Amino acid sequence: MEGHNNTVVRVSEFIITGFDHLSHQKLLGSIIFITYVLILFFWSTNVSIIAANRSLHSPMYIFICNLAIVDIVFSTSSHVTMIVVLLADMKTISFNSCITSMFAYHLGDVTSCLTITLMAVDRMLAIRLPLRYHSILTNTRSFLLIAAVWVVSMLAMGPTMAAADSVPYCQPIIRYVFCDYPAMIRAGCVNPGPYFSIPIVLFLWMWLLGGHFTLIFLSYFVIIWTVLRISEKGSRKKMFTTCISHIIVVSAYYAPKLVSVLLTRIGVTLNLTERNGVIIVASTLSPLINPVAYCLTTKDLRTRMMNLLTKTRVAMK
Repeated sequence: MEGHNNTVVRVSEFIITGFDHLSHQKLLGSIIFITYVLILFFWSTNVSIIAANRSLHSPMYIFICNLAIVDIVFSTSSHVTMIVVLLADMKTISFNSCITSMFAYHLGDVTSCLTITLMAVDRMLAIRLPLRYHSILTNTRSFLLIAAVWVVSMLAMGPTMAAADSVPYCQPIIRYVFCDYPAMIRAGCVNPGPYFSIPIVLFLWMWLLGGHFTLIFLSYFVIIWTVLRISEKGSRKKMFTTCISHIIVVSAYYAPKLVSVLLTRIGVTLNLTERNGVIIVASTLSPLINPVAYCLTTKDLRTRMMNLLTKTRVAMK
């Protein structure tokens, strides 16, 4: 334990203290609660529209439904804890609940990354090989790819779970706003540095941030190259329009991560409040923007949403 005199205990619960210094906890809790409700509402609406319209049962919309499940898992794992702490003033969480929330949070993060990459490849195939697209990417293959994404994500989480579970704890205090890997490691009576330098953990995050971002970039390079070769402006605009929603999703997912990495690289040290703020934004921004982006920028979803609102308005009169 590197010379620490603290007594190692097998904690049964943690106390989350990340919000203790804030003076407007109820207000923040209300904002997070409203955000979480909006995430559930927007994604439920999108999935309901897709499920109810047989013409939307295609690979692109299957991937959108999978992203909905991923975002709900990801946001639930963090938002529920923050809402309970802030609004119900219940700061304790059992060890098992904490490590389970950590698993769900990072599983959602990893699966979201893989799903976004899969959706980029889907758009590339649709634009690059439009005549062969439906024979290459069938609904059955889409479901198999989604299953593979979840299996790979769960396997990737193994080393992270094992590392967090093996940490000796001296006091049951988590100074952050919910349970994730850094929060649990820093709650242990160990030097956290080696736990963030575990080769397989480093490889995992480099693969997610570097490898998949590069693959998405290459997919869009192929898309742009293909679109620019089309002489008809109408077709060119239509193809670019199909990618707008995905570009927004990619930006919402990677922006907080890239900002955090860049700040670290240029030597900016964030205090606990600033770090917690970045964590809250990262756990909220992507799940909230994703369903809105797809609903507003995808013509089929937007049209069916307007029809639904029109029928609802007429029925209320």
